[in-house]
Amino acid sequence: MSNSLFSKEMQDQLKELKGQLTKGRDTTSPDGENEKPTEPVSLLTQKQVKKTVKQMDSEHVDDDKVLFMQAMHGVNQLEDKNVRSPADATKATKPDATTLSKRAAAQGGDVAELSVGLSDMQALLNPVAAESILSYKQPTLQNKVFTQLKQGKLRWYDAVDIHGCTIEEARAAVTQLLSQAKQNNETSVKIVHGKGSEAILKTCVNGWLRQLPEVLAFCSAPPKDGGNGAVLVLLKKTKTDEKDK
Repeated sequence: MSNSLFSKEMQDQLKELKGQLTKGRDTTSPDGENEKPTEPVSLLTQKQVKKTVKQMDSEHVDDDKVLFMQAMHGVNQLEDKNVRSPADATKATKPDATTLSKRAAAQGGDVAELSVGLSDMQALLNPVAAESILSYKQPTLQNKVFTQLKQGKLRWYDAVDIHGCTIEEARAAVTQLLSQAKQNNETSVKIVHGKGSEAILKTCVNGWLRQLPEVLAFCSAPPKDGGNGAVLVLLKKTKTDEKDK
């Protein structure tokens, strides 16, 4: 059995290519005067070839294969744009504040129920500092659970970043986020409000959440989740009808 890794036909083709590279372009051809000079062939040096052969450490690496490696040097595989990249396929995209505010305006329903009676003025009358740590809980919530929330031990399911939003856009985005959590029976979410020099959105979030009976507690997030530029919110569980059990 032959030790060659290439077929007889491929070996013949490689030998022919070797001969062509050795002879160079035929300048005696009738068309030679009109032909444009070709690009110089970039071949591996003997040192690079020896290094490659040593790395492969195989008795099957003969002169034909060295020639093949030289001829293929610098050749790159063409990208197939019709194939979807696995990395792109696994990217998770979450709606931003603008998307949530538009969705809130379009859907109404539960979102409208959450925002009924939600006072911006009441929130703004109790301003908080940019570096302040927010903390709130209903009396019925166990202290143990509240401590777990503050320590970031309770998993949050969804989040929204309201940086750069107007107060109206931020309110709609927050109520939409809470409405989605209610529909999906999720008990914890995160709101990234930022700080800013006047902490307007932070003040609004602090005031809005205190007005919602669905909110059991909220607190500034631990450093890994945004620190005092974000809050973790604990919500009441959605009651399920007995007939659905």
